[in-house]
Amino acid sequence: CIRDRYQRRVHGAHQRGCIFVMVNYPKTKKSHCRNRACGGHKVHKVIQYKVGKASPFAQGKRRYDSKQKGYGGQTKPVFHKKAKTTKKILLKLQCQKCKAIKQVASKRTKHFELMDKRPKAEK
Repeated sequence: CIRDRYQRRVHGAHQRGCIFVMVNYPKTKKSHCRNRACGGHKVHKVIQYKVGKASPFAQGKRRYDSKQKGYGGQTKPVFHKKAKTTKKILLKLQCQKCKAIKQVASKRTKHFELMDKRPKAEK
């Protein structure tokens, strides 16, 4: 992302207002394992987090449906002022040794891809 050269020195300025078009991420990564039995830096398998299907029996959903029932139209506010065009990528890191899973938030991007190996930078 090309930004003003002087703003890069400020902490976090390179991420503000920057949208990274495409991110290639390795399928395995060395990271610290929180499990006390495992300990230290081990190889982790990287999985992209996906939101599960919403349950119709959750308390909030049941309350909303009962409130919506009958006459009276829309009872709760519907959000329309969406400002963000991207979402932060959430990664699940699974330790290959002890199978413990931790979640790490990655940067905002429009396109995210898991790759076997990182491509070498062209000169």
